[in-house]
Parts: sequence; C-alpha cells; structure tokens
Amino acid sequence: MKAVLFDCDGTIADSAGLICRIMEQAFRRFDLEPPAPEATRAIIGLSLDKAVHALRPSLDEASVRAVAEGYRIEYRAERAREDFTEALFPGMAELVRELAARDAVFVGMVTGKSRRGVAALTAHHGLTDCFHAVRTADDCPSKPHPAMVTECCAEFGIPAGHAVVVGDTTFDMEMAKAAGARAIGVDWGSHSVALMRGAGADEIASDVVSLARSLDRFLAA
Repeated sequence: MKAVLFDCDGTIADSAGLICRIMEQAFRRFDLEPPAPEATRAIIGLSLDKAVHALRPSLDEASVRAVAEGYRIEYRAERAREDFTEALFPGMAELVRELAARDAVFVGMVTGKSRRGVAALTAHHGLTDCFHAVRTADDCPSKPHPAMVTECCAEFGIPAGHAVVVGDTTFDMEMAKAAGARAIGVDWGSHSVALMRGAGADEIASDVVSLARSLDRFLAA
C-alpha cells in the first residue's frame, strides 16, 4: 500500500486570488496596511497565525491572533455569498477520484486550510469520500513540520517512505522531506520551480498529465 497526500490551496484549489483578497480585507479591518499580493502568495500553505506573523512580524501575539480571526470572519462571509465558488485546477478533481478508486492507494489531504474550509470545498466538488485521511491547520503544527504526513501515514498503517506529498510550495517539499516521504512539486501554484527544487522536490510536474505520470511511476515502484 502507498499513499498520495495532496496539499489543497495552490495544488488542487485555484484559490490564491481569493486568499490574497481576504487577507487584504483582514488587515484593513484593523486599519493595517495590507500585504502585497505577492507577499501573501508566498505564505500560502502556512497555518493562519504563522502566515499573519510572517506577513507582519512587528505585530504582537494578540494582534496576530486578532488579524487571523479577522481573516476567518472575512472568509466565512465570502463563502456565505450565493455566488461564491472556489475553483479547482482543471483535471485535479478527476485525478483525485481516479486515485481514490484504486485498491492499493490511500489518498490524503495535508493542508494549512482549516478543517471547516476543507469540508466545504470537498463537499462542494463531491470529493469528500475521496480523501481517506485529512490533516489541517486545526489538527497539526504548521508546515513544514512533518506531523501532517506522519499522522496520515500512521492512520493508513504505512511508513512515511511509502507516501508522496504533492504540493506547490517550499513548505510542502520541506514537510515531505522531514517526514521521509517523496515530494512532487506542481508549477501552477504559489512558489517557483527553483524554490521548490531548492527545498527538496524530487520532481516537478508542469501539468496534471505529467503529475499523473509521476504518481503512476511512484505507485508502481
């Protein structure tokens, strides 16, 4: 048995624009200068408190918590809109479903998103049953700590060396390597190919077809 562990934002979900907009709104709630979109993109994947601290290290702990809670409030308000959609990258839903249907493959999600956010996203796109284990910012320390990977693998009853992490950031690659898992980066998300290679990516996929081929090679090995 082997496992494929997907990051969410920037890997499955095309959510960078949404995250940047909501982060800007969260900072403005407290009359703070909002971060530039490129700065927010760079921290996608971290848990929310760590992301806010990385964006504004001068904030004290209480202010970081307040801005993070402001983000959650803004996100819930956005999600409540009738026209709200959180798009997936083309082909990713189909790839997840195909992998989940295989007998010898566990599929998991390892994400800095909240568990509530994951539940809403997967339910909306009919993917809830495809993920055999989910670890979120509500469950584990922030990436690149390896706990998300090691806990999923423990739940599956396999060693971390039998898992591959698929993600779009250095945090994903570093998390995979810290856990002893393989790491595949995707080049359609938040961090550059060069950064992900520097963080330990074993392979980089340029599209969903090449990602599927890389996963097939890993699963067949």
